[in-house]
Amino acid sequence: MKERNLLAGFVSIDDAQEAEKALKNAGFQEIQVDTISPIPGEGVEQRMNPITGNIPGLAHMTLDADFSNESAAILAAASPGASGMSDGDGMMPEVNQGVLLTAVVPDNQADQAEQIIKQYGGNI
Repeated sequence: MKERNLLAGFVSIDDAQEAEKALKNAGFQEIQVDTISPIPGEGVEQRMNPITGNIPGLAHMTLDADFSNESAAILAAASPGASGMSDGDGMMPEVNQGVLLTAVVPDNQADQAEQIIKQYGGNI
């Protein structure tokens, strides 16, 4: 049987989890919800005080990121989110989707799965 992979972006993890429940209730089995981010790492575990100068860089402090190299940190610091001028909330919802729902569905039921995902705000 042919299968289709559906990748849907969500703004909210709650919406993605509701869509996951609805898909499971409809009989779909292979579904996964993950958070995604262009910022690496699990976050910085130390407190940083910009007054003391004890910070590795702007992106480390403002984006709570753990960069493996200096070039990536410099590039991330150019992001509007690092400057504090914008958090991106609501500006471009089709871009600011940090939650990914992945579903593997039978090809003949893909339209039904897409409708369920869109009903909960997913962008396929």
